Amino acid sequence: MRQALSNRLVGVKIGVVLTGSHCTVGEVLPFIQELKDEGGQIFPIFSYTVDHTDSRFYQADDLKDQIGLVTAEPIINTIVGAEPIGPKKLLDVVLIAPATGNTIAKLANGIVDTPALMAAKAQLRNGRPIVIAVSTNDGLGINARNIGMLLNMKNIYFVPFRQDNPAEKANSLVADMELITDTVVYALQGKQIQPVLLGPL
Repeated sequence: MRQALSNRLVGVKIGVVLTGSHCTVGEVLPFIQELKDEGGQIFPIFSYTVDHTDSRFYQADDLKDQIGLVTAEPIINTIVGAEPIGPKKLLDVVLIAPATGNTIAKLANGIVDTPALMAAKAQLRNGRPIVIAVSTNDGLGINARNIGMLLNMKNIYFVPFRQDNPAEKANSLVADMELITDTVVYALQGKQIQPVLLGPL
């Protein structure tokens, strides 16, 4: 059950990483605003795909304008730009939302080749929490192993997720984005919000 806004994140520095599940980005944006409304300071981080791709769901420049309405912090969109998150201990929590299967697979296997993954690596270096809001068509397929690995890793927490269309996309998983803020609050306490697996809509 979601809680009402109550300034639970005052003073918390939140890295919000957007990766290329383009159809889900629009669902995440209201909850980036919610994180801010709870008192969080938002630091936007874009994968290369999000930074450069115009899709049928949004134009890259329009998305950057929308993010600019939430935070005055510059968008981190290079590996070099994300690297200082580690040594400077810039962020209290990193949220990857939406997190594509590609990003999940690379994170689980230690591959760092995008700003999103460098931000995650830098955060883990500091022993600080990462919150993952999965959105992938192969979550119960080839990527199930990688999700399982991350579920078992210290300092990684998942926004509760479900099959989004089991009749037509049996392997597809998507997080309940309405639970982003609550999951972040729990993660900052070192706790995984429960249940992780949600029933059908």
